[in-house]
Amino acid sequence: MKIALVDDERIYLDEITRICREFAAENDVETEISVFSDGESFLSSLDETGYGMVFMDIFMDGIDGVETVKKLRRRDSGCIVIFLTSCGERMPEAFSCHAFEYILKPFDDMRVKGVLADALKLLPASKYIDVCSGRKTARILLSDIVCAVSDAHYLRISLADGTELRCRMTAGEFAEQTAGDGRFISVNKGITVNAEMVTGFDNNCCLLENGARFPIRVRERLAVEQAVRDYNFEKIRSRVKLTRGG
Repeated sequence: MKIALVDDERIYLDEITRICREFAAENDVETEISVFSDGESFLSSLDETGYGMVFMDIFMDGIDGVETVKKLRRRDSGCIVIFLTSCGERMPEAFSCHAFEYILKPFDDMRVKGVLADALKLLPASKYIDVCSGRKTARILLSDIVCAVSDAHYLRISLADGTELRCRMTAGEFAEQTAGDGRFISVNKGITVNAEMVTGFDNNCCLLENGARFPIRVRERLAVEQAVRDYNFEKIRSRVKLTRGG
């Protein structure tokens, strides 16, 4: 679970960090936490990484939290955003950014942990597969996989951080290991993409966040595009359902 914490007051950054780490330890959740003291540095970090969850202070010097999230949404429509505030006067505007929740300052530990528990239900499970690459076995999270492409008797697995693993595995074996995970969609023979990494379609090609461009089977182009839309729609629908209490 990758979490970004954005607040221009150190006392609150330290406090929310402590609570998130306690929650992770209590629930045995592997967590990577990044902290930022302003919206600009947070937005700059998006060039190198993405986050499943963001705690965003509304009132900050420079670009405020609402404007920061509006810019975030142009790049990431699925990230879970939780606003932090000392008053609720801007909450209607904040929720127009598709916020998941808001938490009032000073923080109540149980309130923060309750929101974390609800948000965690919406994140893809931290499933992983073990692959052998370069005579070493690597454990990789499914959420980090951008695409998997057949290469003779091998499979080239591209990860979100730019790493590429060449594994002795077939596309069929990869499909078996990721069976039941709706993120992975076959767009052509020997080419599987992660729907969360798809940025669009152009001239019968699927475009990915890492700049990759893969041809889609002509007869299946509409089905592939629909599969990506269905996956993202289901994510949003699940989030709305949970926010409304079921």
